[in-house]
Amino acid sequence: MKQEVIKIDTVKKFNDIFGLETMHPMVSVINLSEATRWPETLTVNYGIYAVYLKKTKCGDLTYGLQEYDYQEGTIVCFAPGQVVTSYMNSDTKPEGYGILFHPDFIHGTNLGKEIKKYSFFSYNSKEALHLSEEERKIIIECFGNIEKELKNKQDKHSNRIITTNIGLMLDYCLRFYDRQFETREKSNKNVIVQFEQLLDDYFESKAPVENGLPTVKYFAEKVFLSPNYFGDMISRQTGKTASEYIHGKVVDKAKEKLISTQMTMTEIAYELGFQYPQHLSRMFKKEVGCTPNEYRMQRV
Repeated sequence: MKQEVIKIDTVKKFNDIFGLETMHPMVSVINLSEATRWPETLTVNYGIYAVYLKKTKCGDLTYGLQEYDYQEGTIVCFAPGQVVTSYMNSDTKPEGYGILFHPDFIHGTNLGKEIKKYSFFSYNSKEALHLSEEERKIIIECFGNIEKELKNKQDKHSNRIITTNIGLMLDYCLRFYDRQFETREKSNKNVIVQFEQLLDDYFESKAPVENGLPTVKYFAEKVFLSPNYFGDMISRQTGKTASEYIHGKVVDKAKEKLISTQMTMTEIAYELGFQYPQHLSRMFKKEVGCTPNEYRMQRV
């Protein structure tokens, strides 16, 4: 039987599913050990932001068709538009903490303007944040500060204080993800080697003519990572975004053809996957400082 997808577009809807109290219509700090009910299987289409810190492993999560790496002491984050299925062990009560907040709550705030920088909201398979005991305490303290403010009598400062504390918690997650990228440096370098090989294979095949320029998503799928996680990893390892890395490879291939063949710039552009030759000229000049034809005249 197909699992029903429940749209969670308010904080209260989520809390009602688990029998939790709702103190604020737009923000909620949750303690899953206080849940009075929990479905064994639940598929949610999120309309809110959610950050969960797992205390014990009491079930599994899937995001799309991939299983989420959701063990004890890990953080997972979801953004509006994501569909997630959770499977609870019937003999184990869920334990952990989390925060839910509606997009409208941060609209017009500094956090609302910066929310896109927290790219981990779009991480998925095997990309959960694994915390040390000290890091876990920091996140729990952030949750506690937000909860204290929610329990206080609301005044004109409340929203700013709450959004500032949510932003602080997300900044800590960014820091901890940086640490995780560093501790996984060896495996990350292997992915970069794969990326280089995949780039070479792509441009040595007929794929550019048939499919056009490759995307970051294309290569991320080839190495079984989400585009955001893949892009962040490439950026931290190379100092370039994944898109910049791809553009660099395209320009290198164009240089080779300009020097070693008699192909026109238009022919080279089409062979590399450009729909419009002027797009290659623009990319080339941005990378090299001169047009393809100027480059050829200088080198030949």
